Amino acid sequence: MGKLSKAFEKSPQTANRETPRVKPLPESRQHPDTKKTGHTAAAPRDLDAGLSQERWDRRLKKSTDPSSLFFESFRRLRASVLYPSSGSRPKTLLITSTVPHEGKGFVCANLGVALARGMENHAMMVDCDLRHPSLAQLFGVSGDVGLVDYLQDNADLSLLIRKTGQSKLSLLPAGQAPANPAEILESAKMTGLINEMAERYPDRSILFDSPPGVIASETATLAKQVDGVILVIRYGASAKEEVKRFADTLGLDKILGVVFNAYPENAVEAFLERKLGYGYGYYNYSA
Repeated sequence: MGKLSKAFEKSPQTANRETPRVKPLPESRQHPDTKKTGHTAAAPRDLDAGLSQERWDRRLKKSTDPSSLFFESFRRLRASVLYPSSGSRPKTLLITSTVPHEGKGFVCANLGVALARGMENHAMMVDCDLRHPSLAQLFGVSGDVGLVDYLQDNADLSLLIRKTGQSKLSLLPAGQAPANPAEILESAKMTGLINEMAERYPDRSILFDSPPGVIASETATLAKQVDGVILVIRYGASAKEEVKRFADTLGLDKILGVVFNAYPENAVEAFLERKLGYGYGYYNYSA
């Protein structure tokens, strides 16, 4: 059994019971609270202690509240992922957008929470936006070390995976921004990680939050490695031609769905009430 397989066997619940050896990180990459003791920043017992949903970003707490206008929208998105109209259920999903600030990280986080709330499903999120990661901040966990340390420094993966405060939902943060994000994400080691994650757990959905396609060439490469892509388009942000070019780059057969984000809520509610007889909130995530 390879090192990678062993890392996945150590769930966040069991990782606290032991401290596997890990390639030491440079002192500059260590968490300030761990430098004095000599422990690496990645030790789950240090960074995940007392973790709860109280540390979540207020926007994430609001959108995952069953009484919020957004909650049912993500349950419907979860149903579309778990029970597709055709073909088998995708296990690996890339969440991306055309340009920055369209809400892809927020959609990824909410979808992860929704999937983990399913009776028989677990979810893991991997922050591949190495230039501007957002998932660690949304869940209130340390993002000092993560995917970059595994791919570039061969750090022990079991020490990099974080609890989120949501049962059955874990996170592999991005880590600190490297000088060569495209080369790291296009490496054979990244491909091996995606394949191992897909094969290791039949009940786990893996969500990869990738950088916007217009600024990162590696997104198209990552799209080829996963089962499908969810494209996030923010109302009023991307031009139609930009979206079309990006969709062509990804491959239309790879795009499983589109989340139209931040559409004026009152307009959508009026349409649903008029056409369908009920009024659910939609994706309106502007601060």
